[in-house]
Amino acid sequence: MNTILKVDDINVYYGAIHAIKGVSFEVNEGEVVTLIGANGAGKSTILKTVAGLLSSRTGSVQFMGKDLGGIPAHKIVPMGLALVPEGRQIFLQMTVEENLQMGAFTRPASEYDESIADVYQRFPRLKERQSQIAGTLSGGEQQMLAMGRALMSKPSLLMLDEPSMGLAPILVEQIFDIVRELNQHGTTILLVEQNANMALSVAHRGYVLETGKIVATGTGAELLEDEAVKKAYLGG
Repeated sequence: MNTILKVDDINVYYGAIHAIKGVSFEVNEGEVVTLIGANGAGKSTILKTVAGLLSSRTGSVQFMGKDLGGIPAHKIVPMGLALVPEGRQIFLQMTVEENLQMGAFTRPASEYDESIADVYQRFPRLKERQSQIAGTLSGGEQQMLAMGRALMSKPSLLMLDEPSMGLAPILVEQIFDIVRELNQHGTTILLVEQNANMALSVAHRGYVLETGKIVATGTGAELLEDEAVKKAYLGG
């Protein structure tokens, strides 16, 4: 099994605050891997570090065998790594289609038509609303747009930061169905998610974070049955 992402002993600070403490993990090609933990455990900080938005004082982040140390975020995207950020961060004043165009800026123009056709096939709702201003979409539609925009860059690894945040339960189900489907069609996914139950039910493997450290790891099924995990994160 090919390791697509290898994070080794990263330590990330916000000023004097030691947010990530010696974290190591890996994601293999074709997997859904999830990072779960309480608010403030460091999940989003890890994704931002992998994406090149934050830097680690130690260790390394390797993507497809290349060390990402010192590479700026906008140069990491064309290497095949896309982040769907927490809070979606879509361009609210632009149309749906203009948002998707922004996601394709690293790709050759010749691939655009095929990429947008793929996204519209996966998210028919976006096709219906292609000329609508993104700020007028519902929360679920905005999340689909954020995911569609990331997919326009044809990523080998898609990182999702809290995709279910603020969504009604029925929409959460929909978003996780999309995550499953993307993975079944070959997209490798690193998922950060507050809803540990949903995350572990779609994940091949998971890592549990507490105050910046990994405290447990296992398959999604193992962690769903783990008594300590149940107690802390699954309302058991």
